Amino acid sequence: MPAISLSALTRPVLALALLVSLLLVPDAFAGEAARFAGTYMGSAEVQRADGSVEMRDMDVMIEETKEGFTVSWSTTIQKPDGRIKESDYSVDFLPSTRDGVYAAAMRRNVFGHTVQLDPMKGEPYVWGRIAGDTLTVFSLFVADDGGYEMQQFDRTLAEGGLILNFSRVKNGRPAKSVETFLQKQ
Repeated sequence: MPAISLSALTRPVLALALLVSLLLVPDAFAGEAARFAGTYMGSAEVQRADGSVEMRDMDVMIEETKEGFTVSWSTTIQKPDGRIKESDYSVDFLPSTRDGVYAAAMRRNVFGHTVQLDPMKGEPYVWGRIAGDTLTVFSLFVADDGGYEMQQFDRTLAEGGLILNFSRVKNGRPAKSVETFLQKQ
């Protein structure tokens, strides 16, 4: 009877183990984002450069998707002269090869694959991170003159909702920051 090598037996077992681990990986990513899922609302007073105060109403919706999660948010600014400005954003995030780091899937290429936007074309380069109880969305913008703007949205789980910390840095200098509590709906 011919001898069977150990490597011939272990290859199928290792292949099966690899397949099972790959099938379980999306559940691990989904579990991280699931803790943040929900709709949250709140408002904040933001001091402008001239010393006046603007009211901002903010809401965020975080939901799991088949492949990752989506963060949608809006900000409504009540200008001192009574005008109202509203901004809405939504970004899908997919797991990357790094634990807790997510690539933004903001556009489909000609092959139907989701890809990042191009900051060299004035589009934001966006990614996300989940570290402990904080889900962070980063946005990097490259200006026409080669300068940059970096925005960071930290959404930290808190009893009854999220604590939102927003900061904007322009060419290495702090430009704006906002902190507020968003109530889970």
